[in-house]
Amino acid sequence: MKIRTLGRHAREGVKNLVRNGWMTFASISAVTITLLILGVFLILAMNVNFFAQNVEKQVEIRVFIDTLATKDNIASLEQKIKSIPKVESVQFIPKDEGLKQLREGMGEKAYLFEGMEKENPLPDAFVVKTRLPQETAAVASEVKKLEFVSSINYGEGTVEKLFVATGAVRNVGIGFIIGLGFTAMFLIANTIKLTIVARRREIEIMKLVGATNWFIRWPFFVEGLLMGILGALIPIVLLIISYHYLVEAINGSLIGSQMFQLLPLFPLVYQVALALLSIGAFIGIWGSLVSVRRFLRV
Repeated sequence: MKIRTLGRHAREGVKNLVRNGWMTFASISAVTITLLILGVFLILAMNVNFFAQNVEKQVEIRVFIDTLATKDNIASLEQKIKSIPKVESVQFIPKDEGLKQLREGMGEKAYLFEGMEKENPLPDAFVVKTRLPQETAAVASEVKKLEFVSSINYGEGTVEKLFVATGAVRNVGIGFIIGLGFTAMFLIANTIKLTIVARRREIEIMKLVGATNWFIRWPFFVEGLLMGILGALIPIVLLIISYHYLVEAINGSLIGSQMFQLLPLFPLVYQVALALLSIGAFIGIWGSLVSVRRFLRV
């Protein structure tokens, strides 16, 4: 296609937007409202997934070492644990450090452990992290068989339920976003269709005087693209401003917990903006081309 012809189609597409002011406004409004709702749920789903990842990262295996183990035995045990394929890291926790961590975890009740430094009842331990949180149980089962392992603790029973819950949350979120996306497509496409139905006589006349199908389609292609992009820009701006104030208001985390940190503004806004612009442009083009097709049969 020649550049001059392409420029003509672009100009016609822009003129059609202005010429059909109220219908254009209705279409862009439909795109804006639908993508705003989609954007809110997209941000929600991304943050819920982030919460789930943070919770899963807290899962670890604490391996308590037999009190009869020598330094050489402990070093050998560490190497054996590291050699397990699914293990990502192994950290040695001396019993003094273990007592310190226990007291810090007790908060206001830390005084209960005062004076225990001289006769520390805790054994030395390893903290083992797996490459994938879901591999925790399998790695724990292998570690348990090793010599000089007194006991292990990884929240058996609770951890499995946690992974089921986080998996369900992710699946529900993905399903909801997909369903809302298809709803947005049909709602916006039908709105754009009304815009084109109102101009069916114009299309029929162009067809009768010899215009090719693609010559007729191109201005509508441009028109749909512009409506989709314009309709996506408003929700993008509103979501960026609203999310920024939300992060500032709650200091980046829910209920003051590091585990429930919100995703940072950047790069979240880039990802959401790209998604909404892509969806808006696609739906605008798709709605225009599908709707105009029925009027090309003269």
